[in-house]
Amino acid sequence: MAGGITLATTSDVNFIEAPVTWKAYLICAFASFGGVFFGYDSGYINGVTGSKVFIQIIEGPTATALTGPHQSLIVSILSAGTFFGAIIAGDCAELIGRRITIIIGCLIYMTGVILQVASQGLGLLVAGRLIAGLGVGFESAIVILYMSEICPRKVRGALVAGYQFAITIGLLLASIVDYFTENRPDTGSYRIPIGIQFLFGLVLGIGLIFLPESPRYFVKRGKIEKARESLSRLRGQPGTSEYIETELSEIIANEEYERALIPTTGWVSGWANCFKGSLWKSNSNLRKTILGTSLQMMQQWTGINFIFYYSTPFLQSTGAISNTFLISLIFNLIDTVCTPISFYTMEKFGRRVLLIWGAFGMLSCQFIIAIVGVTVGFNKTHTIGTGPTATTVADNTAAVNAQIAFIAIYIFFFAASWGPGAWIVIGEIFPLPIRARGVALSTASNWLWNTIIAVITPYMVNQDEGNLKSAVFFIWGGLCTAAFIYSYFLVPETKGLSLEQVDKMMEETTPRTSAKWVPHETFASQIAASHGKLDEKVIMDVERKASIF
Repeated sequence: MAGGITLATTSDVNFIEAPVTWKAYLICAFASFGGVFFGYDSGYINGVTGSKVFIQIIEGPTATALTGPHQSLIVSILSAGTFFGAIIAGDCAELIGRRITIIIGCLIYMTGVILQVASQGLGLLVAGRLIAGLGVGFESAIVILYMSEICPRKVRGALVAGYQFAITIGLLLASIVDYFTENRPDTGSYRIPIGIQFLFGLVLGIGLIFLPESPRYFVKRGKIEKARESLSRLRGQPGTSEYIETELSEIIANEEYERALIPTTGWVSGWANCFKGSLWKSNSNLRKTILGTSLQMMQQWTGINFIFYYSTPFLQSTGAISNTFLISLIFNLIDTVCTPISFYTMEKFGRRVLLIWGAFGMLSCQFIIAIVGVTVGFNKTHTIGTGPTATTVADNTAAVNAQIAFIAIYIFFFAASWGPGAWIVIGEIFPLPIRARGVALSTASNWLWNTIIAVITPYMVNQDEGNLKSAVFFIWGGLCTAAFIYSYFLVPETKGLSLEQVDKMMEETTPRTSAKWVPHETFASQIAASHGKLDEKVIMDVERKASIF
């Protein structure tokens, strides 16, 4: 029990957090490293599926390309594993903590990598990618949750955007490794790209052993003194600092407030709480769950993974590009270089504005690519030669180059907006009682749609299937249009607010008016504070009602 614990409070909404230190930056920056193996695992398969040795191992010694079903299975099975991994991780994060859940995810991930490296055919490779996917699901859901809960509010957007930056670094590293191993005459052409992933899981897993647990997790579990110690380490202040006590008081008071609104009696009610409330009320749990899951759905609908999963075989089909692996590498480099722009813009202009204008920029590029392609670009080719030596060549190489340029511009818009923006918002909108499961459901939605797109894309663009060629960009453009409309009407502005203030903002505004909202009182002063101290009864109540659900 609390036994005499007293915590300072404040009514000043600007005094609820300690000043940002380099220590806070470094802790969060390391946590974002998890994005590297998310990105790498998603990206290396683009090059490996184009490797001659890999193709012959999967399809037979005379094969020159993977069949549509096999390519679809190999690419999509990882995403299927991550879907279930993200869902399971939501419960684990509530039961054993955010940090330990991520470490367990690293162990699962490394097990999957070992199986893939040992594979000599389709069966073990698919099993390994499925298990690795479970690990990536753990990591992708809980790293966002962990970072959102430990980052200072003034730089939370920039630091969580670092996770997306780490994803792009992983994609870039995958392209570089693929580029230098594609022409190897042995199994190293696919085993080296796969095996390197083991190191990423090892580094993150070991590093997290030395980082503090989320103080908000400890508050939810009723461990107030451990929450104080964790917050002290994160903010670089002594545990008795007024900054630490006022921030902890705010977290405790918000937990007491939210628990009264969202009572949890067990595992079933813990999940059921994610779907309670009115669809028409912006602050209802149901509305927040729909917002989080649909944001991640929309991120996949932008078509970005079409570029990173299938750009190599797609560009090869035109015959206009002599080195498709190099173009794929350039796409990943653009993604990596442009993502850090969001470190500044997410805090300067806000999440909502960037998601709206990012979607507009992407839809413009997609429709230009599609129109040019079906008229004079990708879709217009002719064959040179006959028989086995016949090659396909684009009629208008300049038009194809123009399309590639607009693909690059499209990647810029994604990298500076929807890439980091969707991850930032899902980590901010859920109240503490349902935060772990809400983020898990949102991340699972990302992977579900990632899986769906990975499965159907070969059937849309393979020459022996749909063979849409450039017309596929009409689909992505239409979906980006949906994302543009969605952002305008449904996405709130969360810039500069603590996670507790985001709850209050969503209660008092609509998405279109949210940017004008300013906090006007602290939860600690609203719930129970007198003479500058949090009522001890509130502290004892939070400890007494501690829940793993």
